[in-house]
Amino acid sequence: MQKKGETEAAGASSAKKTAEYQPRQISLVVSRIDPWSVMKVSFLLSVALGIAMVLAGLLVWLLLNSMSVFSSVENFINDIDPTGSIASIIDYLRLPRVMAMSTIVAVSNVILMTAFSTVGALIYNLVTSLVGGIRLALIDE
Repeated sequence: MQKKGETEAAGASSAKKTAEYQPRQISLVVSRIDPWSVMKVSFLLSVALGIAMVLAGLLVWLLLNSMSVFSSVENFINDIDPTGSIASIIDYLRLPRVMAMSTIVAVSNVILMTAFSTVGALIYNLVTSLVGGIRLALIDE
């Protein structure tokens, strides 16, 4: 069993150790990025973004349809053009066409984002061979 004086001394010693602790600062340099890992990560992130884009297109279309925006636009076009020559524009606002367009945009985004990020990693590697990379200062807490 510890006495009162020993407990206070132990507490003071641990407080002293805590007060003496200073975080270390470490300097690192990012000198190379692996293009293969960048390609894999950017592909997965762009696929997730593409899925979100298609779902957002669906939700926006459903919201606008429930507010009868499309029927109002169709009535307006029929009022200004009774011959129906402009009415073919309404076909682009139907759900299957909207989903097809958003899917095409999402797939092209997946391809372009993956390619651009991989090329960006390759360009970064070339530039760092000339200038040395990006310096980071990390603190250990």
